[in-house]
Amino acid sequence: MLVRPERSQQPWATADATRLPDGKIRVTTSTDLGPNPSSVLLREDDASNWVVLAERLEAAGQTGSPVDPAKSGQVLGLSTPTLSRAADPDRLVSRWRTLKLNPAQRTAVEQALGSSALFLWGPPGTGKTDVVSHIAEGCYRQGLNLLFLAPTNVAVDQALERICDLLQGESGFEDGLVQRAGDISVASLEQNYGEFVDPVRIAGRMGVQIDAAIVVAQSQLTTVRDELQVHDQAAELTESLSAAWKRNSTAITTMEQAAQAALRLDAEGTALRLKISEIGIPSGLMASRKAARLQELQGQLNSIDQALSDNWHQRNWAEQEESATSALIADLGPRLAALQSTLAGLLPRPRLVERADVLQRELEELDRQRRGLADAVRSRCRVMGTTVAKAVQSRKLLDRVDVVILDEAGMVDLPSAWYVAGLADKRLILAGDFRQLPAITKGSQDRKATEPEREHSRRWAERDAFHAAGLVTASGSARIGDPRMVALNTQYRMHSAICGLVNAVAYPDSPLRTGRSDGSRLPSSPLLEGPLVLVDTSARRIPGRDHKSNVVHEAVIHQLVRGLQYDGVLPGRNWADVPPGERAADRMAVIAPYKDQVKALNQSLAQRFGEQYEGLVDTVHRFQGSQRPLVVIDTVAGAGRSPGYFYSGTGLSSQTCRLLNVALSRAQDHLVVVADTEHLRENLAPHSEVVHMLDHLEQHAIRLPVDDLVPIRAASDLGGLSEDELARPAFFPSDEVQRAVAWDLRQARKSIEVYCAFLDPQPVRYWSSAFRELASRGVQVTVFTRDHSAQPRKAALVEELRAAGCRVEQRERMHEKVLIVDETVLWHGSLNLLCGTGPTDLMMRITDGAACQRVRRIIDRARPERRTGSTRRDGHRGVAEQTTAVTAAGLDSGSNGVPLTVDGPAPGVEIGGRLYLNVPFADKDQAKRELGAQWDRTAKLWWVTPDKRAAAHRWLPIEQ
Repeated sequence: MLVRPERSQQPWATADATRLPDGKIRVTTSTDLGPNPSSVLLREDDASNWVVLAERLEAAGQTGSPVDPAKSGQVLGLSTPTLSRAADPDRLVSRWRTLKLNPAQRTAVEQALGSSALFLWGPPGTGKTDVVSHIAEGCYRQGLNLLFLAPTNVAVDQALERICDLLQGESGFEDGLVQRAGDISVASLEQNYGEFVDPVRIAGRMGVQIDAAIVVAQSQLTTVRDELQVHDQAAELTESLSAAWKRNSTAITTMEQAAQAALRLDAEGTALRLKISEIGIPSGLMASRKAARLQELQGQLNSIDQALSDNWHQRNWAEQEESATSALIADLGPRLAALQSTLAGLLPRPRLVERADVLQRELEELDRQRRGLADAVRSRCRVMGTTVAKAVQSRKLLDRVDVVILDEAGMVDLPSAWYVAGLADKRLILAGDFRQLPAITKGSQDRKATEPEREHSRRWAERDAFHAAGLVTASGSARIGDPRMVALNTQYRMHSAICGLVNAVAYPDSPLRTGRSDGSRLPSSPLLEGPLVLVDTSARRIPGRDHKSNVVHEAVIHQLVRGLQYDGVLPGRNWADVPPGERAADRMAVIAPYKDQVKALNQSLAQRFGEQYEGLVDTVHRFQGSQRPLVVIDTVAGAGRSPGYFYSGTGLSSQTCRLLNVALSRAQDHLVVVADTEHLRENLAPHSEVVHMLDHLEQHAIRLPVDDLVPIRAASDLGGLSEDELARPAFFPSDEVQRAVAWDLRQARKSIEVYCAFLDPQPVRYWSSAFRELASRGVQVTVFTRDHSAQPRKAALVEELRAAGCRVEQRERMHEKVLIVDETVLWHGSLNLLCGTGPTDLMMRITDGAACQRVRRIIDRARPERRTGSTRRDGHRGVAEQTTAVTAAGLDSGSNGVPLTVDGPAPGVEIGGRLYLNVPFADKDQAKRELGAQWDRTAKLWWVTPDKRAAAHRWLPIEQ
């Protein structure tokens, strides 16, 4: 983004804009905007794309760059391409022999599929998109990867939809065979193929598929692992049961052996006890020997007793072991038997281990694919469509780019065309019309640039590939015989009469033929008696502020729409359920060269005829690629001193010719041109293509008098008109204006706004009586005029108007001559209502609230502004000078941020602690009761203290 303080003349500074979670926008910049900027301007940085492009161009040919400068050189005519024709178009293009292609179209397809480069010249309606689509189809069947590019999203989508129509039956189409990088703008592409060409949704489907495969593989792996666990459990039980049987057997053996040992030990103990008993108590001669023998026997008996004790413990352990192992065997046996029945239906364990390894590797691969989903989606793409800008900014759109098709190449700046041409490894197709919209660049119009810089821009940025390759002469003529270029010369869009006009303007050296019938798809209407209609507004010209808008043309188009509604060509406001093809925007387009007129027409048409007419009007650029049965060209020129920049060029390669060609060639059956022919002829060169257009129209078009659309009325007509007729725009001769204005003033109910720069005694006194009567009825009358404080006689007239109940706002250097009644009726023209000159020519009366608001905004924007503290020599400042500058300290103004004034009391103005109001007589009691309003006898105004401004808003001027 770029940023700078509002109303600042300092250079724009770079900034970054970020949308916060709460919806607010955070702007960060390194530039100092002051401690407390009240208002800053933001705009998109037009140079950002050029910065990226410059970086890409500098890297071309280096390691890592996808651009081959040798291939790019074809755009500059630096290399000779291989030229041939495909020998087998039947194999490459479906139904080739039965396709409705003319010879030039077939030649283009065959040469494109057999050559390394082709320049395809496709004027409007010649079927260029169909030809390009068949070329794309053939490249695909040749096994080539294709990058399709165009300068706009709409152009990409329209061609990509046609390519999808041709390839939708191919294997892999639903998985991303054709893809769209970037946002889809054309509704039909989104509706028919969006889910198949959007990489995000393809990735989503692939992600779902991968996730599903992961679930299946994981489930299978879990099952295998469960079966392995059964094998392992069976093995474990077998081992445990075997060990239990072994322990049980050992315990039984131990028990048996211990029992036998106990019997033996018991017998031995009995024998020893008998011997001890037999010896008795040692005495006599052998007493010592007996004692020794007794001691020996007693020791042996003790050993046997100890052995018996050990034997008992051994038998006890053996009994417990036998009991425990018997219980364990009783438990393990049935469990093993149950597992063995399960094992009978399972694979052997080695095969299960092998299967688990396979599934684990599969899961790892799926996980890798999940992480590399973007690469997987790209690997499936064979045809990628995107804008030139995205192709420049993106590092990698396709794994391999064999063919680049650059559509609408006439709209692509030369550096971008050079860059994308270098992406093609095998083939380059450039299609477009070098006599339609040029690339949008600003270098040659930059006032701060030097002449060498502007010339550099014209040569290297503004030329298209056709001019750079030498296919167009210096005079703008096409080199038809150049073998690199195939020209399509039969158009199927326009009525032959419209085609004749387009030929006269844009294709005099290579006129187009018409391949369609000369019928019309619209209901008949007296307003459309022929394919070409001219509405010449020269005789009804009303000067305006500049060349960018024209109130007369706006009124003419309003009445044209009104008449077409009456004839059933366009739907009425109350029509319900209008089928596709019969809606206003389906049948008609209004094209104007300037945004101001586009905005004015869109607002007023929507207000007058309903929301369905909103968006009916747009600039030439917006209608590129579109067509309508009826096209109205509003030339706009006539209200300003000159026609404007749109008409400044001459020559077949000029921007004027190219833009005019696009505008005219959008029409299919009827073309209506609204033009001030005298103004255009007076200001344009005789050899201008615009003059050629006027010459052809004046010779071949049906004239529709402007008075048939916008009538000339007398003041006496107003009272007898129906509401519908009264709402129609109308012209009034100068001698009828005063009476017609007086009639409107008598009908006023809310407000009158008079814009008149100068004041004269007689008209001021004449209208003051009417103003006084209006004020007495509660109608607010505001007079906007110049500051007359330095001229006592004029200042007295200001006071006279105030005495009549008018609010007078004085502005410097104003020159507007406008009257607005009740914010709905606008008088426009040379109406100096309060000046002696009065109206000098036709005046136009318009009933249109949007027009009233628009005129008021234009006038307000044109007000000269003073910085805070500026003063006039006489020390007085008018209300028009009260706009204050925002400083670090805040608003330099009166209380509540209201600018101060010393021009005198007026509604909305604060003086001496008084806030003056515009309180109608019927509301005075309410103002006194609710706000404590007091009457200023001198100013003849009610006032309150400034702190009650919010509560008093209903009695304050709207602009406050």
